[in-house]
Amino acid sequence: MKKFNFLVFIVLGLFFTACNSEVNTKPKEVKFDREVCERCKMIISDRNYVVQVVNPQDGKSYSHDDIGCAILWFEESEISWKNEAIIYVADANSGKWIDAKKAFWTFGATTPMDFGFSAYESKQDGENFEFTHVVQKVKEKKMKNQSNHSGHMGHKKKKIFF
Repeated sequence: MKKFNFLVFIVLGLFFTACNSEVNTKPKEVKFDREVCERCKMIISDRNYVVQVVNPQDGKSYSHDDIGCAILWFEESEISWKNEAIIYVADANSGKWIDAKKAFWTFGATTPMDFGFSAYESKQDGENFEFTHVVQKVKEKKMKNQSNHSGHMGHKKKKIFF
């Protein structure tokens, strides 16, 4: 009977410990020059534009080399938790992790995937944008790029076998 009581105690203890544990939604360390972007699979090396998306349900993080890759990854991968996602981006001046949805965004930088947006913790000189504007412009750029390439689809290319 003592063994049974002990087992029940252990099982209940594990159950309550699991129920009370909080999911860690803080940004994880990015292994620059070794870790790859979740979307484009290029090596992440530019610390000024790195993005980390965290699933609030399980704490799993997904790193991206550019905000454009992160935004398009949500769309292309049909991420069910995208509205709850926690998105961290590096402040382009300090490298500090900041909330991408609350950041001040500027346009015109040369970024790893050429989307051109930089995030800042505080307002910058010139025009500043909200995150919703960045999302809209990234999606527009993708649509524009797709339509520019659609004219080439009708041409038949000669197949070369190696």
